[in-house]
Amino acid sequence: MPQGQLNSRTTEFVERTLEAGQDSRVTAGARIAVGRVEGGGRVIDCGINAPGGLDAGLFLARVTLADLASVSLVPDEVAGTPCPSVVVHTDHPIAACMASQYAGWQVSVGDYFAMGSGPMRAAYGKEPLFEDIGYTEHAEHAVGSLETRKTPTSAVFEHLAEKTAVEASAITVVVAPTASVAGGLQVVARSVETSLHKLHEISFDLSRVRSGFGSAPLPPPAADDLAALGRTNDSVLYGSRVVLWVTGDDDSIAELGAKTPSSVSPDHGAPFAEIFKRYDYDFYKIDPHLFSPAQVTFHNVDTGWTQTFGSVEPTLLERSFFA
Repeated sequence: MPQGQLNSRTTEFVERTLEAGQDSRVTAGARIAVGRVEGGGRVIDCGINAPGGLDAGLFLARVTLADLASVSLVPDEVAGTPCPSVVVHTDHPIAACMASQYAGWQVSVGDYFAMGSGPMRAAYGKEPLFEDIGYTEHAEHAVGSLETRKTPTSAVFEHLAEKTAVEASAITVVVAPTASVAGGLQVVARSVETSLHKLHEISFDLSRVRSGFGSAPLPPPAADDLAALGRTNDSVLYGSRVVLWVTGDDDSIAELGAKTPSSVSPDHGAPFAEIFKRYDYDFYKIDPHLFSPAQVTFHNVDTGWTQTFGSVEPTLLERSFFA
């Protein structure tokens, strides 16, 4: 893990960003709105009521990654139509992706529900994953992301405060719905994280992963969150390319790497919206091995051998994005 706690470094990143905006309420450049919930903490709106956009999405993605990764947009296309790709690279893949970015916290308070990610998860630290990676932290300030269409209430902040042992007033959450530009971008920025989560699930020693690079096409806007959920998942499942720099023996990479891409799943081969509908919109009925990048390349820094598994599926992306 890098020096310095994830929550403290992300708090500093957020404060620098807001200072650069020169307005304590609205940062004009990224079109995000900042406010406080009475009896709670700070909310940075990247797409619920604020317009948000690409810069808001890049900011949101960096928050989820604890500012331990670079996130950018590069020119790309799907079926001849321009679709920029979201590119992520990090030299701290376990801290950035597993201890922070992975959306492993289901925040449920009354009728409020959101998927939580970001460094506040490390302050909570109760997901089994944290025992496996050997990292949790005590924080004075907590920062996280909530994928939601509802602004969190004081009750939500009280819940987060109880779980993280951080005062509600010292918690910052960055929010955006999936169908917003920012919300969609931060999901597509999870290519490296998705590969690491899959490797963890198939018992690859994550301490062997030194660096990660990933790209995935940013889908066109969707009419609603359900449609956006389908397109953003397809971007990763069928359009992402991940490169990992790893150590150790080549035989285990050959064995486990072959199990890494989404194509190993029997559910592979249809747009995610169709798969989701097939299982009555129940995530837990979908084969968990589907949730993987389309293609993963391993560079072994010890032996110099490169191995690639899987491939992108442009036809499926075209069906998802433009059908």
